[in-house]
Amino acid sequence: MSTPAATTGPLRRVPVQGRSVARVQRMLDACAELVDEVGYEGLTTTLLAERAEVAIGSVYQFFPDKRAIVQALTLRTMESYLQRLDERFASDEMTHWWDGVDAGIDEYITMHRTVPGFRTLHFGDVVDLHLLDEQRDNNGVIADQLARVLTERFGLTDVPKLRFVLEIAVEAADALIKLAFRRRSDGDERVLLEAKALIREYLHRQVDGPDSERATAEQPVEVAQPA
Repeated sequence: MSTPAATTGPLRRVPVQGRSVARVQRMLDACAELVDEVGYEGLTTTLLAERAEVAIGSVYQFFPDKRAIVQALTLRTMESYLQRLDERFASDEMTHWWDGVDAGIDEYITMHRTVPGFRTLHFGDVVDLHLLDEQRDNNGVIADQLARVLTERFGLTDVPKLRFVLEIAVEAADALIKLAFRRRSDGDERVLLEAKALIREYLHRQVDGPDSERATAEQPVEVAQPA
């Protein structure tokens, strides 16, 4: 699976030597810890340098400002998310496009629970709705990536409607999952279940429903009815 470069876009200078690469990764790890502790507004390059145990000059050697650091962290997080999906999609247990959507939601929830900085930054919307791409908002970028992997794995035709309905689904899922983690630190399971049911019903109706323009290949797999 082709994924965005995790730390090249916002970098002032791309690390080449192993020590430099490790130093940049320590900065990103420190950034993730700090945004959970003090938020984006409380994050400073001085705090980051202290937490990463690097000189402040090393921070500015690679990043022009804290926004660039957060952007690099967000790109790394998106790469990790797509790699997680790639591993899930490699399983023979997935037989229908909905399995891929279900995996996408599950991995998004898991990252809220396990990945430092993710609950605070998500995919960068707390900083800038266009942090991942100047032309599209962050959730639109995620919808594009999901459309691509669903097309590659399940034979769905990459048509504008598929991208559109996935963008609606991503926006709805994002809002409800955020609600679940506002209600409980580990995510309100009732809200998460409702979110999955809502997204499944919406996508089933739009992609597989009898009145929809099917976004499937010439030989579509059998339609799985929503639970």
